[in-house]
Amino acid sequence: MNDVQYVTYALTGAGGGFARTLLAQTRALPGLRPAVLCDLDPAGVLALCAELGYPADSLVRADDAAAVRAALAAGRTAVVADAALLAGAGYDVLVEATGNPAAGHRAARLAVEDGRHVAMVSKEVDSVAGVALAALADRHGVVFTPAAGDQPANLIEWVARLRRLGLDLVAIGKSSEYDLVYDPAAGTVTQLDTTVPAPELGALLTLGADPRRTLAARAEAVATLKRSAAADYCEMAVVASATGFVPDVPELHYPVARPAELADVYALTEHGGVTGRTGVVDVFSALRLPGEASFAGGVFAVVRTHDPETWRTLAAKGHVVSRDGRYACLYLPYHLMGVETPLTLLDAVLHGRAAGPDAPARHAVLAGRATRELPAGTILEMGGHHHEIPGVAPVLLPAAEAPADAAPFYLAAHTTLTRTVPAGALLSLGDLADADPALLAAWADGAAAPA
Repeated sequence: MNDVQYVTYALTGAGGGFARTLLAQTRALPGLRPAVLCDLDPAGVLALCAELGYPADSLVRADDAAAVRAALAAGRTAVVADAALLAGAGYDVLVEATGNPAAGHRAARLAVEDGRHVAMVSKEVDSVAGVALAALADRHGVVFTPAAGDQPANLIEWVARLRRLGLDLVAIGKSSEYDLVYDPAAGTVTQLDTTVPAPELGALLTLGADPRRTLAARAEAVATLKRSAAADYCEMAVVASATGFVPDVPELHYPVARPAELADVYALTEHGGVTGRTGVVDVFSALRLPGEASFAGGVFAVVRTHDPETWRTLAAKGHVVSRDGRYACLYLPYHLMGVETPLTLLDAVLHGRAAGPDAPARHAVLAGRATRELPAGTILEMGGHHHEIPGVAPVLLPAAEAPADAAPFYLAAHTTLTRTVPAGALLSLGDLADADPALLAAWADGAAAPA
């Protein structure tokens, strides 16, 4: 353990929702301090920190490198608008939370080259450049890691723990961001702020004798709701890189399932489940009734049980075991965003430890498929809460099955198409007229990492 009084971090995207949760939790930890807060809206960051109870004299707006150095020398937090001002600043670890693929990659690369650890919150960056950034960090003797509190790090750590126990993992994944809440009295289902009629679900609350048939009927009952999100695919791409698990189908299964059913749902197909092979990463839509606890976007692993008596004992204690006893589901029904991230920062700085024990490699490709014809000259704008690209659907492909020239989804973000892409076609690298050169180079570098 290093002989330090406290760990300091720089935070990019400091005005965002994730940043707020980290800054709020930092107030409760005397061993952790924000050194530099970077955001395009510095005034908004200052207002946020005031709302969180940071003393006004503990922060200073800094517009050049000298001002940053002066603030840190005085024990104050520098608030900046330009990530270039992080270079040479005295902090231990960068928390990259911009969500911007090119800008986030640039900030992370500069931090690593400056000898700083990086805790990556921006999964968009990680899905394109994470393998290359991890290799670069290793060469510089620092840690590059996903940040605890978001599903990738939580699931990667969970898998590592279960593997250490010798458990035989079949499938891993997370729930989608929003539950499906079925109200039997009204015959409706609600997802976030959208409620639709779904009276059919009343007869589908148990899996019945044919789970796959029940799952298909549930999916049909909620077909008017958009249950998938680019963020889900992106997070599972990061998990694939760290664990070696791969998608079973490009669109992911997204079964509508109750948490107590997951061991049956993710059984192999020969045993009635949806999983076509061992070593699968996936996402499910959590179905629950009003008043039941949420899965909260948490993470899960389905394992083979092997010893029946052990798992009969555990089932009696309330653990989720399949009806035939072959599988069990072990899960963490939470992700606490920046409330958990301090664990990553302290582990990286004090112990040189990342979320996963192994260097990431390219096991899956988060690609994009045109949902309609996209004319040449179309700008692939990325936007919305889940960083979607209109007209492009995310698909997750095993790297061994992906075309060599498939363009990663978040490399395509904000680029211009060189040609017309027909509906149903994957975006290719040659389709992108103006991909960020550094991000493109990182993608190419990642292909060279041993899998």
